[in-house]
Amino acid sequence: MSLYSVMRTGVSGMAAQSNKLSTVSDNIANVNTTGYKKASTEFSSLILKSGSGNYDSGAVETTVRYAISDQGSLQFTTSTTDLAVQGNGFFVVQDANGSNFLTRAGSFVPDSQGNLVNTAGFQLMGYNIQNGAVPNVSANGFGNLQVINVNQMALQASPSTKATVAANLAPSATNLVAPAGPANYTSKTSMVTYDNIGNAVTLDVYMAQTATDTWDIQTYQNGTLLAPGGSTTFTFDTTAAGKGALAAASPTTLSYNVPSAGGSTYPFTMDLSAMTQVASAFDFKANVDGNAPSAVEKVDIDSKGIVTAVLQNGTQLPSFQIALATVPSPDHMTPEVGNVYSPNLESGNVQVGLAGQGGLGTIQSSALEQSDVDLASELTDMISSQRSFTANSKSFQTGADLLDIVVNLKR
Repeated sequence: MSLYSVMRTGVSGMAAQSNKLSTVSDNIANVNTTGYKKASTEFSSLILKSGSGNYDSGAVETTVRYAISDQGSLQFTTSTTDLAVQGNGFFVVQDANGSNFLTRAGSFVPDSQGNLVNTAGFQLMGYNIQNGAVPNVSANGFGNLQVINVNQMALQASPSTKATVAANLAPSATNLVAPAGPANYTSKTSMVTYDNIGNAVTLDVYMAQTATDTWDIQTYQNGTLLAPGGSTTFTFDTTAAGKGALAAASPTTLSYNVPSAGGSTYPFTMDLSAMTQVASAFDFKANVDGNAPSAVEKVDIDSKGIVTAVLQNGTQLPSFQIALATVPSPDHMTPEVGNVYSPNLESGNVQVGLAGQGGLGTIQSSALEQSDVDLASELTDMISSQRSFTANSKSFQTGADLLDIVVNLKR
């Protein structure tokens, strides 16, 4: 046995307990940090080979582990851009240099440019789905991701292209004289569409019953018949099998080129496939796409991560879908400054997807994930480490005293 090895073992024990106290201190300091995942210090012994008649003391080494995969409790807020992941997955964020990281810290707010940024300054990433685009997901990397910006949703005009109509034409109605439009009509309604720069364009739709179960439908703008012009004849099947729906040979749509600002036109189609003729009053409901330019009043985010701008005029514009990512072994990722993580060889390659798909969790708006630190447990570990540090110091002190006795033998 070497007295030096006794002292070195005591030093090793004190260093190990210091590491444990460091992780405990870090956990306590971040007990209220959004999305923080606690660190822990694991011990393993380092044994030296010894003979049968003596024992050489070894050392203890430490490994720091992170409970990155643990789910923290949710705290609900009043901000719709406060986000939490329920289940597996991480938000993809980007720093000022364009580098991508993963995080569970979802306290995002718009900055001066409208980018959603969390408290550490990382920008939230997602896929552009404006104009009905399907998210172009790059499953094994961060390709096609964009910074989610809520300002670019504002003051944008989207031309109308389609109206989905649910209507009923009353079979017993009488024809009326039209003040501006066809010579006569049975029923009339109007719908508001939007041209290329967001001007409201009112279309007048006239329906005239020309024979039993037969109707002519014409569309006018400011008294002018829209191209292709003339009447489109619709027929209904009023047999027991047809139940007043459009006959099989009847057209189901109307398509026009609507005059717009600057002398241009925009194509517009009415889907009338759900139109009926039954013994009920005239009814005409149309769901028209497109919108006039308007400022953003608020931003809504659903469980799938779809970011929808609610404009001041009531229009709702789905514009982005938040990306979620994961790795095969999340607990082995490398923690970085700002409560973010980067993949490495031990964690495996990053996999990117959408909320609720491929094993990924869902997104909870107006909520933040709290740290997974148990304060009582950390204080208990602190006391235990303090006692262990003291015991190791006594081991070192004893070895030093024995060495002092050996040295004094020469005197």
